[in-house]
Amino acid sequence: HGDSADVDFTGSDAQVAGSVNANYAVALSATMYVFRCLMAEDVPYNAGLLRPIRVVAPERSVINAGPPAAMAAGNVETSQRITDVLLGALAQAAPDRIPAASSGTMNNLSFGGWDARHQRQFAYYETIAGGMGASANGPGESAVHTHMTNSWNTPIEAFERQYPLRVNRYQVRRGSGGRGKHAGGDGIVREIEFLTPCDVTILSDRRSRGPYGAGGSAGATGRNTLLRGKKQVKIPAKANFLMGAGDVLRIESPGGGGWGKVSSRGRRRAAVLPQTPG
Repeated sequence: HGDSADVDFTGSDAQVAGSVNANYAVALSATMYVFRCLMAEDVPYNAGLLRPIRVVAPERSVINAGPPAAMAAGNVETSQRITDVLLGALAQAAPDRIPAASSGTMNNLSFGGWDARHQRQFAYYETIAGGMGASANGPGESAVHTHMTNSWNTPIEAFERQYPLRVNRYQVRRGSGGRGKHAGGDGIVREIEFLTPCDVTILSDRRSRGPYGAGGSAGATGRNTLLRGKKQVKIPAKANFLMGAGDVLRIESPGGGGWGKVSSRGRRRAAVLPQTPG
């Protein structure tokens, strides 16, 4: 409306039995974040900045859920989807100011079990970074948290000393960023070997559809895989399961979308995304 904006989520699905529900505060925060990203860095973040923006979120919907809805993934995953949707909508009006979609998930991983070395129970939670979407300013960064994340990266040495686990692989997932005039950032490959039985929970997204490009191609989808001897089992985006001693969990996070069309020369030189070796 010139000096104001209405963000209307009418038509969103009703709240669900799973934990992807968000409350109004999450929907509001994600919306304000998107508009703040469009402003100059020196603009102060205060009530005056937020007043011109009106957010309509139907009650008891997946983005404004009520009791007894579970909301564990609403803050960490649904907030990412709200961000992607709004940035995609604004890109239609200001394509040169809006980046392609980033990984769009925190790849939340938690597990717990019994540590025989220290004779105690343990629990652990981490998030795994991914690729940033490219923009008119340049390619996306690789292996970073974007939007609703900002978590610490636990050093492997401290991780293995504290818990009965071993990190077999922790590397950039080369080639997972979308192609374009500017390429999307690459995701991460993280493999954890469990040295004791554990109860594991994964809350992730972008496993069936990759982060969208802005004129370029989408980033690669993520993958969760259980490695048990010579057997590989695909794990859903959101799952709770048991890991045995010696089992390995591989998480491949999504890459960011590419920005701008690839030139004919770029298409000839582009490599096909390789399958991560087992």
